[in-house]
Amino acid sequence: MIEKFGFTGALYFQLAFIVPSLFIFLGGLFTILAFRLARYAYGFILEQIWRKKVKNKDAWWPYQRKQSSVYWIRIFSTQVEMMLSAQTSMGRVLVILVFLLNIGSLVIYFVDLTERQDFKISFPDSILFIDTGFNAFFLLYFGLRLVAADDKLRFWLELNSLVDFFTIPPVFVSYYLKKNWLGLRFLRALRLLELPRILQFLRITKNNYSIKLSKLFAVFLSTWLTAAGFIHLVENNGDPWVHPGNSQSLSYFECMYLVMVTMSTVGYGDVVVQTALGRTFIIFFIIGGLVLFANFIPEVVEIIESHRSYKSSYEVVSGKKYIVVCGNITLESVTAFLQDFLLQDKGNVCTEILFLGESLPSLELEAVFKCCSAYTTFFYGSALNFEDLKRVGMGSASACLILADVNSLQPYTEDTSNIMRVLSIKNNYPNTRVILQIIQSCNKAYLPNIPNWDWRTGDSIICFAELKLGFIAQSCLVPGLSTLLTNLFIGKENSETKRKYVENKMLLKDEDYKVITFQLSSDFAGMTFIEVCRLCFVKLNLVLLGIELKFGSQGESTILINPSVQIKLHRNTMGFFIARSLAEVKRAHFYCKACHSDIEDPEQIKKCQCKGRLHSKPFSEKLKFYQESLRISDGHPAKSRSFGVLPPLSFVDGDLDVQGEDNSRVILDSTGRFHWCDSVPLQEALLSCKDEALLNLQNHILVCVFGDANSPLIGLQDFVMPLRASNFIYHELKDIVFLGSLEYLQREWKFIQNFPKLWLFSGSALSCADLRAVNVQHCAACAILSSNTTALSNPSLVDAESILATLNVRSMQRKPSSSPLETVFRTRALGNQSEPCYKRIPVTTELKSSPNAQFINQAFDISSEIPDQDQLFSTAACTGDIFSDSCLNSLLSITYYNHHILALLQTLVTSGTNPALEEQLLEKDSILSRSSDKMMHNASRARSKLALLPLSKRLLTGAMENSFGDIYCRALDLFGILCFGLYRLMEEPNPCKNRFVIARPRSDLKMLPTDLLFCVVPFNIATTDDL
Repeated sequence: MIEKFGFTGALYFQLAFIVPSLFIFLGGLFTILAFRLARYAYGFILEQIWRKKVKNKDAWWPYQRKQSSVYWIRIFSTQVEMMLSAQTSMGRVLVILVFLLNIGSLVIYFVDLTERQDFKISFPDSILFIDTGFNAFFLLYFGLRLVAADDKLRFWLELNSLVDFFTIPPVFVSYYLKKNWLGLRFLRALRLLELPRILQFLRITKNNYSIKLSKLFAVFLSTWLTAAGFIHLVENNGDPWVHPGNSQSLSYFECMYLVMVTMSTVGYGDVVVQTALGRTFIIFFIIGGLVLFANFIPEVVEIIESHRSYKSSYEVVSGKKYIVVCGNITLESVTAFLQDFLLQDKGNVCTEILFLGESLPSLELEAVFKCCSAYTTFFYGSALNFEDLKRVGMGSASACLILADVNSLQPYTEDTSNIMRVLSIKNNYPNTRVILQIIQSCNKAYLPNIPNWDWRTGDSIICFAELKLGFIAQSCLVPGLSTLLTNLFIGKENSETKRKYVENKMLLKDEDYKVITFQLSSDFAGMTFIEVCRLCFVKLNLVLLGIELKFGSQGESTILINPSVQIKLHRNTMGFFIARSLAEVKRAHFYCKACHSDIEDPEQIKKCQCKGRLHSKPFSEKLKFYQESLRISDGHPAKSRSFGVLPPLSFVDGDLDVQGEDNSRVILDSTGRFHWCDSVPLQEALLSCKDEALLNLQNHILVCVFGDANSPLIGLQDFVMPLRASNFIYHELKDIVFLGSLEYLQREWKFIQNFPKLWLFSGSALSCADLRAVNVQHCAACAILSSNTTALSNPSLVDAESILATLNVRSMQRKPSSSPLETVFRTRALGNQSEPCYKRIPVTTELKSSPNAQFINQAFDISSEIPDQDQLFSTAACTGDIFSDSCLNSLLSITYYNHHILALLQTLVTSGTNPALEEQLLEKDSILSRSSDKMMHNASRARSKLALLPLSKRLLTGAMENSFGDIYCRALDLFGILCFGLYRLMEEPNPCKNRFVIARPRSDLKMLPTDLLFCVVPFNIATTDDL
């Protein structure tokens, strides 16, 4: 055929295939542009004519809407668009079918290449018919895409459209002429760019790395095949304008070889292009191909190597400590954990951290692991798989830490997933210590049922709902307590913010106190807690907060905070101190009466070689001490100087008779730790605006709850339990009013219906009318709680309802009175639930995102420079206004280093619950059952309580220097009250009379008349204002 036509005939033959494609493309482009111009001109002219005829401007718009409403076309195009976007099953089948047919058409192109020799242009009829059928289907698909396209011009210039323009018409020309030309059919290789999308439809690629790898492979392969096809075309046909022709015979494989050599910058030179078109193409292809090849190879190698490295096994080295962290492994959780873990380790990382994630890390998380590669390693796997546990050496790990997603919209699913991880670990490696984070306290019931779970060996549960709601509940009773405990146990306080509002800045310096545990000296055996506490403060400059008393044959123990005088310390007693460093605490361990009684400088108390220490007392005597501490005998207790000035306290028939308490009204639950009542029907607890009880409501606790019928439960039971602890006298219990959606409160009511003095009010804290109805102006404290309802991309909007409610409550506060500062805090009874009279309502707001404190903080001076978000959070936390979930993240690392700290914190926040009690509750199936065991009631109630007390005349009388050290000793000697913090007014200007927390003030810190003391008060003290 070539000989018949000659060169000119061959050129005309090629043009016969190219011209139809160009004609369709250019003709369609011109038609679209002309149609757009005509429509614009027609609309403009029609609008002008209509406006002249119709002077009423509003009459134009109905006509315009009528002209543009072609509903059936819109519906049809919408359905086609949904189908083409693979949102339906038929659409996915259609997209996959089109891709497969494109691959088939490309295969036909390769088959034709193998048969092409010496410009042979004959083509097998069977293959021609198949290719024509394929392209007929492509033409139909092109029409559907054209109908569904909103922007026709943009669609006309798309890459897939260009491929169809230059591949579909030549096939129909071939069928008409019964001749074929390879031409631009290689452009079908560009359809390989749809490969990643198809693999996702088929669920072959699911994770980030497989999707990325498939995209890189598709781009590289399509570029390679398309470039090789173009070079094959121009080199075998030559430049059209050159006579005689400068073509050369190159096979498609040689063209692929040439493209690969060019992209890799090797350039052997054995195969080169000769035509001008080929060389021009190579000039631009070298630039793009070099960039593509240079980026492609390293990324592919990195992906493959990283995937293989994440599947490797950890080599256990004898003597090297390491932990395994699994569960919610994300960028935020890993970053927060590493910061807290390194903070506890003081930068000296002696423990390697192995992260076991169920999905490959993102690029940002991978960067974190690379920055911390010296002590962190990531492994791809699941804690539910034995082989993955074996790869990370779970059996030899110091502990396994399981992270929870606190912001999960399905907390039950999140908790059960982590509990299943615990079950898998304990079944395969029963001796491995597990520290678990869970969200809801009700899910703790599953853990004691797991074989080999034992809290005595260090297995621990960090329940966010229990601790968070306990913190907020205690803040309602003792304003600022959550901040104080956070500073002591977690260390989230910003010292710069604190010093900003302190008058005696030189007395604070840069001392950060924290809770540290250590064994007490054997010389303290036989002494009472108050005697040891005073000696530690005066002699060792330490504040002793509590002790751990062991008893029983199974190694049981209990934590006692400021126990009664009937408790006698024995050898090897664990003490909980508030100190700056472990070196200071060791003084209490090294103290010797014979060697250190005359030493005045605490720093000189070191380990001595004295052999005069007391010998260990028998175990039976230890058990006797504990039993005596919990049993109130008939008659009067032993007298001591600590209780010499206490008001009358009587014990009748084994009952603990506290002054002012009506024993007939005291009903406790089966454990004796909580006030109990018969189940109250919801309708009886539901208040309305007409109820007389609501009108007379005073000095109550208002709880604003945001939740609906579908939101996860907050767990209000964890909020109520600390407020109904049995160590409070019944008349000290404040009414609690829950303000929120009735649909949500109904779901919570069944868990709290057996606690006394609870009320419900259907409404919202966003309504001033509802707040006024529940007497917010006369409440003792207000707490604002929220549930995780929806996932928002903007963290600032997560706490929108809580922030608006806080501002709403503040707007309804009474204006500051002109009363003297001494009346800012007034007490009617010395106890945790004393009746404060603040100039403003103490509001504690739960925040999901701590930076949102900037929206409710009012502690900084507006005229000064605007502080950053960290300082805004610290300032709001310093005043006790907010509590964020992020404050509890550090507990995981703290518990790993010392699980006693978590036990002490739970004792303080939850009013004495411990793992042993929780097992007892599970055996009884519920705490909400009545018990008549008065002896157990007395034993359970005889525990101290937290309080915020003002400076009284009795405490100030006889004080030498009016310092914190003097007040501490007098409170301890006179009343057995243990002071451990201050709540001080901020410096002026302070129109809102905000206060800030000072944890463990220095002994020589001068006291101010307006200072309030954070104290641990014995249960059997109930006095009046003349304390």
